[in-house]
Amino acid sequence: MSGKTVAVLGCGTQGQAHALNLRDAGANVLIGQRLGGRGEQLAREAGFEPRPVGDVVASADLIIFGLPDESMGAIFEADVRPALRDGQTLGFLHGFAIHYGRIKPPSGVDVVLVAPKGQGRAVRALYQAGRGVAALIAVAQDSSGSARRTALAWCAGIGAHHAGILETTFGDETETDLFGEQAVLCGGLSALIKAAFETLVEAGYPAELAYFECCHEVKLIADLLQVHGITGTRERISNTARFGDLTRGPRVVDERVREKLREILSEIRSGAFAREWVGEHDAGKPQFMALTDRDREHPIETTGARIRKMMGLDGK
Repeated sequence: MSGKTVAVLGCGTQGQAHALNLRDAGANVLIGQRLGGRGEQLAREAGFEPRPVGDVVASADLIIFGLPDESMGAIFEADVRPALRDGQTLGFLHGFAIHYGRIKPPSGVDVVLVAPKGQGRAVRALYQAGRGVAALIAVAQDSSGSARRTALAWCAGIGAHHAGILETTFGDETETDLFGEQAVLCGGLSALIKAAFETLVEAGYPAELAYFECCHEVKLIADLLQVHGITGTRERISNTARFGDLTRGPRVVDERVREKLREILSEIRSGAFAREWVGEHDAGKPQFMALTDRDREHPIETTGARIRKMMGLDGK
């Protein structure tokens, strides 16, 4: 990316990490950001001079979308499309907007995906350590004939080549990413933690013990899983824990749960989830906010706040 001009649209944690890494790799990085918000502050703290989105698009070779999925389409139509020219590359961190047709690029530009498999803080920290986060790449439109090379250069510019680069499609990246979030990493995990916590408390056990066993210690297992996988994790826990895992886990995730997983995947693949989420956003996010506020008052949150404060973990 040395000598290339890159416009990063949005300066959240992922966008900021890409901007900093690419700048360190020799690219001329511009930040397109709505002025007056938290993103502008983050950009200035990182040593950038943020400008309105439309102002940075025309001069860029690569335009990286670090914007929220739900608002990306409107910003593209209002601020990006009018400034586009043939030969530019539109770069995405997640395939949602392209896969579900929220953005329909003109024919004269390349469209690529670079999706690091880690949070923005890790993308930046590992780059600074001379390493990187593994990434997925995909090409949705190759007008120039060199779209794949651009994606690989972008990967190298953020350090992903040190960890690994896997080729995929916009569709596969989008659908597997959404399914993983909903079924395991966010939706499934948080629902299982709350249900297990409630089961112990309803049976008369102290809320503090329930929090430790059902929430706090998840990180211990997650760290083992990341490094050693499922079998390696089982080899590093007690035989009692392993036997419970092998015999009780399948009773928790039974055929009824598997059917729910298939339903969730079907909603993702058909576009039903995307339509629901975009509709929720366009309506002002009433369900989104109500469900978020409801969970703030859950006993696991109040108990967890006390435990984290006791352990010096609050706010860290």
